[in-house]
Amino acid sequence: MSLDAELFESMRLELRRGSLVLAVLACLRTERYGYTLRQALAADGLEMEESTLYPLLRRLESQGLLESEWREEEKRKKRFYRLSAGGASMLTALTDEWRGINASLDKIL
Repeated sequence: MSLDAELFESMRLELRRGSLVLAVLACLRTERYGYTLRQALAADGLEMEESTLYPLLRRLESQGLLESEWREEEKRKKRFYRLSAGGASMLTALTDEWRGINASLDKIL
């Protein structure tokens, strides 16, 4: 039986979606702007399109998990993001949850 490539891609994206939130929050313990955030994620094996990243950043900020500010750097305005206090608490809670799920999945798999 062959793998249904379209179904696999849909399920792969679903599996990946939640982990991207955790990865973005973790990367933003250090202040970054969008491009350097994408680079950091890609360097660790999590490439993300701009069309995925920027809406996610806006959503996380609207949920109070990130703070941002516009600053001029290299003669260009860039929006820098960092974890808020609430974002740091959420990162800790989600990391604990992730580790629990991961340990369970390791046993099952």
